[in-house]
Amino acid sequence: MNRRMLELNNVEVIYDDVILVLKGLSLQVEEGQIVALLGSNGAGKSTTLKAVSGLLVPEDGEVTDGSIEFLGQMIHNQEPSRIVRKGIFQVMEGRRIFEHLNVEENLRAGAYTTPHRQQISEKLALVYEYFPRLAERKQQVAGFLSGGEQQMLAIGRALMATPKLMLLDEPSLGLAPLLVQEIFQIIERINQEQGTSILLVEQNARVALRIAKHAYIMENGRIVMDGTPEELSDNADVREFYLGFTERGQRKSYRDVKHYKRRKRWLS
Repeated sequence: MNRRMLELNNVEVIYDDVILVLKGLSLQVEEGQIVALLGSNGAGKSTTLKAVSGLLVPEDGEVTDGSIEFLGQMIHNQEPSRIVRKGIFQVMEGRRIFEHLNVEENLRAGAYTTPHRQQISEKLALVYEYFPRLAERKQQVAGFLSGGEQQMLAIGRALMATPKLMLLDEPSLGLAPLLVQEIFQIIERINQEQGTSILLVEQNARVALRIAKHAYIMENGRIVMDGTPEELSDNADVREFYLGFTERGQRKSYRDVKHYKRRKRWLS
């Protein structure tokens, strides 16, 4: 039986001392799992990741209630550098690479907690195995990479830290469908081959549910539903609003979804 790696219990997050963003949020990630966190813009998904990784403080955010445990230890409101050393690494939305550095310099920056050169060389070889394009472009300035290559670089830099838990924020954002498929295949390989647990925030519900073992759906700072990908895919509301299917199983354009009405109450 897998042990529980990450647990959020009734977490509340407030920005600027007044704006309540997360409202009693609870979720779990077991060791070796890919867990998807789905929801519309503004639901609080990115805030959830930042609460785990300690990146709320620079944005005047704070966990004001509840608890966040990583491998049984409380980590909420700790410094991001301490959380990285515990084994958590977040890949931010929008990639956030060092555009003025070349590819290999970006990757080496992810290994700043590793003191030995030999270990860094082994990690570089591992990243280049997963992302051969980065090996081809290792001396290229990162700002001139394509969007897909920059996303590969951001994930590769996280892999250099040998994380136990990787937090991925919208890895498909702005990428062509073929690139999305390629990157998610690599994410799945990293999970299976390295045993890295992953908490995945993603608006592309189809591709997220394809690789996740469990998924949560957020609305307005709360979890309103969770289950296996099969359970969620069978739910009529999830199929229509997140997967774009009609009740008859026909594909539906997101442009046709004007608003979202639940057929049954998810919250008591």
